[in-house]
Amino acid sequence: MSHSMFDTLALECRRLFLRDHMVPVHIGAHDFEKGVTQRLVFNVELFVPFASSTPKADKLDEVVDYDFVREVIAARIAQGHIELQETLCDELVQQLLAHPQVRAVRLSTQKPDVYPDCAGVGVEVFRMKGMNA
Repeated sequence: MSHSMFDTLALECRRLFLRDHMVPVHIGAHDFEKGVTQRLVFNVELFVPFASSTPKADKLDEVVDYDFVREVIAARIAQGHIELQETLCDELVQQLLAHPQVRAVRLSTQKPDVYPDCAGVGVEVFRMKGMNA
């Protein structure tokens, strides 16, 4: 990803974010991870062009609502167990990027309880509309 793409996003887009959203999730590939929940921390950034995110009447329907991000995450979690953080991130990014106002998404998940000697293990994905996966 070239630096100029990030420059363009910074100049043309508003960055909305959901930071440190902690949710119990049925996730993991190991036998001991099946049938139990683990804490998963979500960090999400949506890049929305100023043209479609600058309110004129100070009304919620003029912008991307933060509830949208939380609902996408909750709906996927409600579908049941998922083995890999990579799969979960890819699915969530695809759903968030499908929003007509969203140009790009950066999303990470982190398991904070896996190892006692680090803050967490996780995955981060960045995608823009029109990028090949």
